[in-house]
Amino acid sequence: MTNPSDPSGKARREFLRRLGGAAVACTGTLVGTGSLGTVPNAPKSDGAAAGSGSFPTKDYDWTKHRWAFGVDAAKCIGCLRCVEACKAENNVPGDAHHFNTWVERYVYLEGETGARVDSHHDPVNIAASGSEGEYRFANRYKDAKVEKAFFVPKLCNQCTHPACVQVCPTGATFQTKDGVVLIDDKYCIGCQYCVQACPYGARYFNASKGVSQKCYWCYHRITKGLQPACVEACPVGARVFGDRNDKQSPISLFIRNNRVQVLRPESGNAPNVFYVGIDKEVS
Repeated sequence: MTNPSDPSGKARREFLRRLGGAAVACTGTLVGTGSLGTVPNAPKSDGAAAGSGSFPTKDYDWTKHRWAFGVDAAKCIGCLRCVEACKAENNVPGDAHHFNTWVERYVYLEGETGARVDSHHDPVNIAASGSEGEYRFANRYKDAKVEKAFFVPKLCNQCTHPACVQVCPTGATFQTKDGVVLIDDKYCIGCQYCVQACPYGARYFNASKGVSQKCYWCYHRITKGLQPACVEACPVGARVFGDRNDKQSPISLFIRNNRVQVLRPESGNAPNVFYVGIDKEVS
């Protein structure tokens, strides 16, 4: 998608250059060095935009990849290291109410038909952590009769048919050729139409910047052959990422070897985050 005032796409390339630079400045270095397992010999890049090369850098061809994400809820232990890693990597506000990725807890108690759902920004969980800058789940069900419980990591679904792109009046929200939906702060006017259009609650308004914000699957990392920060930080392998164009990539194997499902398929957005281990109440 090209902004009418920028037919050459130079502003898009500059945006990606700044996106990568901001993350490095925030953490001092990129979190970890693990590779995706799909670009084993990817040449290193300094993130500089190349006028005649591929977007976003001369070393990356966005027409050759089709990124996707997998979540195994049966493995997630609710440690929230993914949330902490994401905030550090992507300069997300440190309070408990702004996040690019989050984890929900689903608990079924004896005698109840529906699940009780909470996440790290629930007041009880904030009180248990003692600070909005620390994230944990309170042990509120220690004396209850729990029939079933599981954690569900959530993030932007990078939909194939993203409603957020359709409603953006300025082209600030756009879809890359490898399937990731990005936001260009230069064109965002803070109307929040995209926040309202997203059926997954994956977007929020950053009042300090006056723009909408969300998860980008760490685009500045994956275009250099690295994993998203949340995937690398997960101690149990509950998060899986890779290139669907590579039939032996972690995500291709995850989808092929499991009975996966997506959230709210009836929305028509065609999400690219695939889940196992969840039930019908997760949406």
